[in-house]
Amino acid sequence: MSEQLDPLVFGHRLRYFRKSADLTLDELGERVGKPAPYLSTIENGKREPKLSLISALAAALDTPVAELLDSTPPSRRARLEIAIERIQKDPLYRELTLPNLKPSARVPDEALEAIVGLFEGLRDRAQVRAATPEEARRENAALRLYQREVGNYFGDIEAAARRALAAIGFSGSGALSQRNLLDLAGHFGFTLHPADDVPHAVRSITDLRNNRIFIPQRNALRTRAARSVVLQTLGHFVLGHTDPKGFGDFLRQRLEANYFAGAVLVPESSAAPFLSEAHYERDLSVEDLKERFYVSYEMAAHRFTNLATKHLNLTVHMIRSDEDGIIWKAYENDHVPFPADPNGAIEGQRLCRNWGTRMVFQSRDKFSIHYQYTDTPLGTFWSSTHVEADREPLHAVTVGTTFDQAKWFRGRDTDNHTASACPDGDCCRRPPQDLIARWEGMVWPSARPHSHILAALPSGTFPGVDMTEMYEFLEKHPVE
Repeated sequence: MSEQLDPLVFGHRLRYFRKSADLTLDELGERVGKPAPYLSTIENGKREPKLSLISALAAALDTPVAELLDSTPPSRRARLEIAIERIQKDPLYRELTLPNLKPSARVPDEALEAIVGLFEGLRDRAQVRAATPEEARRENAALRLYQREVGNYFGDIEAAARRALAAIGFSGSGALSQRNLLDLAGHFGFTLHPADDVPHAVRSITDLRNNRIFIPQRNALRTRAARSVVLQTLGHFVLGHTDPKGFGDFLRQRLEANYFAGAVLVPESSAAPFLSEAHYERDLSVEDLKERFYVSYEMAAHRFTNLATKHLNLTVHMIRSDEDGIIWKAYENDHVPFPADPNGAIEGQRLCRNWGTRMVFQSRDKFSIHYQYTDTPLGTFWSSTHVEADREPLHAVTVGTTFDQAKWFRGRDTDNHTASACPDGDCCRRPPQDLIARWEGMVWPSARPHSHILAALPSGTFPGVDMTEMYEFLEKHPVE
């Protein structure tokens, strides 16, 4: 029972019902066979009562046991007094070396409300700290290493997705429909509400008071993107996420929510046999996974990396980058030599100009799948790269593997073959010697400013989100 009962809340509920029955501690003690001082320690939350005593107290107060055991404070005053007591046990409060406050009846509710509000503001200021780019990259590098350790496969999230789909009777054999999406949201107690004024800084806003999920209108968010946004939002609640404790926790939660969305849109139960058959036929293709489940190429690539090692025993890599070769997101367990900073972070690093991820932008038809072999200091790697035409700015998504495993993939017979000495060679980190001799000291480029280079990452519980803007949005959308 100790895992379920909060002595502090129980004590306040006991006091509330005792006073409602117009009983003193002595009178209640006579009815249950306990002295008043003993009951006083229970009301003050300093002692946890046994189940037999709880039953006796409920009978003496003519109150259902469930009412005594309810986990919510019985009144606004009780809520404030409980908050004050817990605040004074907080290490941050103790650092202030303030005298102990006993909220007697003479202290008005408004004063207690002010104290609680001030401390919560103090705690938020102590916890909210802008993460520097270096800290963020370290957190991301640590998360990527964990993904590599588990083969980018999270069995517990796969199981959560299976349970969710089973709850709405979806077989997972094809694309998830709008009706399926509404049923899934309803299963978890939410309704969906498109709105044309969803703040630009967020993909969705969830009103937890009324269990409403707001997403941008369809003209601002395409069907495939809308499904992902809703499922990512649901994923936070399905997986039991609470307010992130720091930037690392924020990144982990985002990864898990994205994984849940992928596992619902491309269910393991259907995708794994589909990939296994293609593997047997030596015709693996991310494009086929994309078409089969009507998801973006990036989502299909993610799901391929989730399932390839677990079900096909293949090691792979994936990269998402822009036209300049700047890495936005990447994963590998095949030891492809990504450029990295001294802390092992790869985000923000520039890929070699000879890699397929950048060569695709030089091809005659950059919106077709670009297959390529690339020789590197760590061996030869095969890759397939797709530029998503409906995304701005344009970005490329690459999935690749080692030379010896390329035999299982469509596009393995490509004639595109380059060599890269990166990250240690001169192939793109330093211009060729003849160009250096002709132009060194004679060029002054005016670089495009990137304010994020020197700025700390946005602070707050949810980095980059203006909570005032969120609250104002909900105020404009009352429950009808």
